[in-house]
Amino acid sequence: MNGKEFIKAVDAIVKEKGIDREVVFESMELALATAYKKNFNSLTNSKILIDRETGDIKVYSYKTVVPDEMATDEYLDSLDDDDENAVEFNPNYHITLTDARKQNKALNIGDTIDTEVTPKDFGRVAASTAKQVIVQKIREAERNSLVEEYGDKQDELLVGTVELEDVDNYFINLGRSNGILPKKECIPGETVEMGKQIKVYVSKVDNSGKGLFILLSRNHYGFLKRLFELEIPELADGSVLIYSVARDAGSRSKVAVYSENPNIDPIGACIGEKKSRIMRIINELNGEKVDIVKYDKDPAVFIANALSPAKNLHVIITDPKKQEAIVVVDDEDFSLAIGKKGQNARLASKLTHYKIDIKKTEQAREMGINFRN
Repeated sequence: MNGKEFIKAVDAIVKEKGIDREVVFESMELALATAYKKNFNSLTNSKILIDRETGDIKVYSYKTVVPDEMATDEYLDSLDDDDENAVEFNPNYHITLTDARKQNKALNIGDTIDTEVTPKDFGRVAASTAKQVIVQKIREAERNSLVEEYGDKQDELLVGTVELEDVDNYFINLGRSNGILPKKECIPGETVEMGKQIKVYVSKVDNSGKGLFILLSRNHYGFLKRLFELEIPELADGSVLIYSVARDAGSRSKVAVYSENPNIDPIGACIGEKKSRIMRIINELNGEKVDIVKYDKDPAVFIANALSPAKNLHVIITDPKKQEAIVVVDDEDFSLAIGKKGQNARLASKLTHYKIDIKKTEQAREMGINFRN
């Protein structure tokens, strides 16, 4: 690789990968300095300079200009052997001010004098090292670019293509990177087909390892929340808001919504004309049932709404601080309030953040609970 080829290679990766040009040159000079010392048994006072225009690479040794007295026997005798900061004059590294000014009268103490010492066959070492550094910088740039693109995607909804699978995972092509969708994070009962596009929720992004790790999910409650935001314009513009989401993936979910605008029906906005909006969400969820619940600042009203489809409920907030409530239900609505295997009550509790104890009317009377207004 001659100088012109080297410059072309650097400029190509700078343009394609967005790497700072000076960073490449500085990294190259450091790498070449290490290679020079290793291959040519050089002293440590050497440096590499690369011409930014021509690509010419030259090796220089340098000496630091020191006071004349440092080279005298008196100075050497005065040095304290126990002083770690004491500097002994070494002609390989130092040059006295008098000798330095014989070469350049403008030099002062602390300046350096450079002497070119480029070996004849250094080009071979330089070419090999240059290739290694360029490859390394390309990798670093690609990694940084990926981190920049996907680093803030956690908790977001992305669309990818199902490319591969193994026993435990699907590997989703997200464009410039791949994500891992564990099979346990899929919606129970759904079929994931190779080559098909699929919506996924980014549950974790980790760039602390060798590569960028993107963990995906379709059964996370955040997946449902993002689907709502995608399908319902009123959520996107803020006229309808989601208070909370509770989900049993593949079976049933509850989403609490509200609007600060009294002229907007938040539940109607989520359902859409002829149920068009909610049906698109349900289809994406493989038929999962979705209850849309109206949030209310009054926890008793909110709990009653959350326990839908059960009706005729009497909610008593027993401990607001601990967020505990008792709900009294008529016998005919008891099974609806509890739900199959307790699912309705469990989801309502998650949705409202209240511990809900559901009692039948007769049980409440026996316990002396006053539930009539």
